Order: sequence, then structure tokens, then C-alpha cells
Amino acid sequence: MQWLGGKHTVQLRGQDTDLTLSIDGRTFINDDGHYNLPGGEFFTSPVEDSANGIIRYTFPATFGGRSAEDVRLRFENGVVVEARAGQGQDHLDKMLAMDDGARRLGEFAFGNNRNVDRCTKDTLFDEKMGGTVHLALGNSIPETGGVNKSALHWDMVCDLRQGSEIRVDGELFCKDGEFVI
Repeated sequence: MQWLGGKHTVQLRGQDTDLTLSIDGRTFINDDGHYNLPGGEFFTSPVEDSANGIIRYTFPATFGGRSAEDVRLRFENGVVVEARAGQGQDHLDKMLAMDDGARRLGEFAFGNNRNVDRCTKDTLFDEKMGGTVHLALGNSIPETGGVNKSALHWDMVCDLRQGSEIRVDGELFCKDGEFVI
């Protein structure tokens, strides 16, 4: 996690995913169980206007007791400009329309708890799964430098355990869910 200090750009590549975002000037926080249980993530808030590209969430994204499945988002300059769900499109559309900040990212995090190894449909567990990342639409985390405001904070988990890589400032950081730095 300390290695990420002072870095600028993160690129996620995987199945139906090619997303770039900025972490420039942002702080990562390690959740070892002090923020929620189980522990096992390190997170920040990406620069609000920086996300560009596409991401596919193969795990169900649940918020408010309802879920959207097989969610695909396309970002331009930090804003969701296209959103599709295999199931739950109406719920996805409603959440994105909640307020102006709901279409921006409020959190970017790496799951690193290897004891969580399969989707449980409980986001507090699923977002900690080793080899995944999660990005939350909506409200930022001020302690990390985030400034996006929204009534929404919807964590969506992206499985990057196969056929993927994460590059930070162009350097390989994670391959198929395993950290290489």
C-alpha cells in the first residue's frame, strides 16, 4: 500500500474492462478491520473527473436491498455516460439518477482478504475478496482527499483473478489478482 503513495494513474484491464483513473494526491487507507468487518482492503477516492473507459462487474451489485447483475459502465472524464445491466436495469438507472454526484466514482479499492474466496452477495464480504477491486459510485471518502458529494455510495466488485492486470503509472502492480510489487 505504501508503494502507491505519490503515484498518479491506475489502469485496470480484464475481461470487458479497460479503465483508467487518477489517484494523484490521494491517500490510501488500509482497512484491517477498523472500518468494517471483515477487514481486508485498502482504499482511496479517485480524482473525480479522471475515470475514462469501461468496466464490467460480474458479481451482483446490491444497494438498498435490490441488485443489478452483470453491470457494465462507461466513463468519460469521471462521469458514467453509459450504464447497462443484464438484470436490474431499472434499479441501476434509478441509483444513477439519485443526484449529480451519483454518476462519479467516490471510492477505488483493492480487496486483499484471501479468506474471502467466493461471491456471497454480501458486499461487505465480497469487496474484501483477494484479487478483486471495487469502485463505489457516489460519495467520496474525505479522509483520502475525495470531494464528490452524493447520497449514494454503491460499492461494485470487479473480479480480476483471471486474465487481468493492473498498472500503476505504467508499471505492472497486479496480475491475475496477485500483487507483483
